[in-house]
Amino acid sequence: MIDLTGRVAIVTGAGGGLGRLHALLLAQRGAQVVVNDLGEAANAVVDEIVAAGGQAHAAICSVTDAAAVQALVDEVLADWGRIDILVNNAGILRDKSFAKMSLGDFRLVVDVHLMGSVHCTKAVWESMRKQGYGRIVMTTSSSGLYGNFGQANYGAAKMALVGLMQTLAIEGAKHDIRVNCLAPTAATQMMEGILPAGQLALLRPELVSPAVLALVSEQAPTRAILCAGAGGFELAQVTLTQGVFLPGDAPSAEDLLAQWAQIADRNGDMVPPQGFDQARHELRKAGFDFTGAAA
Repeated sequence: MIDLTGRVAIVTGAGGGLGRLHALLLAQRGAQVVVNDLGEAANAVVDEIVAAGGQAHAAICSVTDAAAVQALVDEVLADWGRIDILVNNAGILRDKSFAKMSLGDFRLVVDVHLMGSVHCTKAVWESMRKQGYGRIVMTTSSSGLYGNFGQANYGAAKMALVGLMQTLAIEGAKHDIRVNCLAPTAATQMMEGILPAGQLALLRPELVSPAVLALVSEQAPTRAILCAGAGGFELAQVTLTQGVFLPGDAPSAEDLLAQWAQIADRNGDMVPPQGFDQARHELRKAGFDFTGAAA
């Protein structure tokens, strides 16, 4: 059993949908939960948690307001002494084809999803470092990982969260701060009108929250992109193919295109431990011997 007794969790965008279910499940497992959202919806979720015997309080502010987020975190630390878990779930949609999308709608989606997660993570980061423990979940999306028509703003923000997760997991490792991404598929208000009713009926939001519980547990992995929906769970990975080596001072683009099939061949592809491993891979193919050399 995953027991979160004594752990303090912040869940953003928790006034409804997936965030509400995440907050309820964490509270059921013993966590003291801060329910963040706009308006009175956060208070309603707090009431649910308290009525079930849990501990929670509401934090009503926008994740786009860095000062308000910092004030939220300062209050939680003053009241409960620590923050162990952050679930960055707050989000909005402003779907349109890129040709019709305003720059204002692009910025707004990036501000909420990406910068909202940055604000919240930055606000808790130092306290997690000092206590030597933290679990952070970024909510990414298949729209970022693989693209979806009409979601250039959403997809850009969601893929940016993967890059943020990759680096923070490396930086947080020595402090036992584990950072992961969740790519959920669930029938929430954001999905209405996108899929037919029969499919939405299978994508019950409560089937996603167990993935969050796993990612915030003491046994959590780090640097995972966990996909979840309709009872299915998968890992998405950013891989590097073996590729080819083109000799010469200036290989031609024509030669590159001629060998595209081999470059794209997934046989033997890998997940680099960090970004510079791309350079190491390319240098080895160019003949550099790393034996005895500085890594």
